[in-house]
Amino acid sequence: MIWRTTPPIWRRCCAVTAPDCRQIVANLLEQAITIRSLYVDLFQRALYDIGALWAQNRISVEVEHCATAITESLFPLVYPHLFMAEHCGRRAVVSCVANEFHQIGGKMVADILEMHGWDTLFLGANTGLTELVRHIDEQQPDLVALSLSLSHHLPVLLTSLTELRRHFPLLPLIVGGQGFAWADPAALATTPQLQLIRSLAELETYVTDFAAQPLP
Repeated sequence: MIWRTTPPIWRRCCAVTAPDCRQIVANLLEQAITIRSLYVDLFQRALYDIGALWAQNRISVEVEHCATAITESLFPLVYPHLFMAEHCGRRAVVSCVANEFHQIGGKMVADILEMHGWDTLFLGANTGLTELVRHIDEQQPDLVALSLSLSHHLPVLLTSLTELRRHFPLLPLIVGGQGFAWADPAALATTPQLQLIRSLAELETYVTDFAAQPLP
C-alpha cells in the first residue's frame, strides 16, 4: 500500500514543504501508478487520517487546512495523465452541495470522469442550488454528480435532489462522499434515477457502463 511505503509526511504536514510532497507524487507517477490508486491510497487515506486526528482534537484546524491545501496543490501534477483518453461523447457536471466546503472528493470524481473520456465541468465547493440548476441547464449533461463530505449536510443534499428532479425529471444523478459513512442512504430512496457511489472503483465501473450505452 502506498500509504505504508511513503514517508509519513502527512502526519506532520506543516513540518515539510509542498515541494517535498510534489516530489513524492512525481516519483509515483513516474513509476506508472494508476490515478485511482494515487487518489485512494495516498490522497484519500491521508485526508481521512487527518480528519480523524482533527476530530480527536489531536491536531488543530490550521494543520487540517494545511494538509488540504497541500493536497489540492498536487492535482496539477496528474493533469498530463488525465486527458489522454479518447472522448466518449459524454458530458457531466460535478459539484459539491451548498454549504459544503470540502471539494477534494468532488475533484477526484471529476478527474476520474475526465480520465474515462468524459467532458466534465467541476463547479467546486459550496455551489448554490440556483447556480447548479443554471449550469446544468446550460451544459445539458448526460450525468450530474453531487459530493457530500459532511453527513450533517444531508438535508441540503436532499433539497438539491428534489429541485433537480423537478427541473430535470430524467437526468441521471449520482451522489457520494465521506458523508455517507454516517448518513443514512435510505433517505435517498425517494429520488428516482439516482445512484449512490461509494468508491472511486465503483465510479469507474459505473461511468464505463454508462458510456457504453448508445448515445441518445
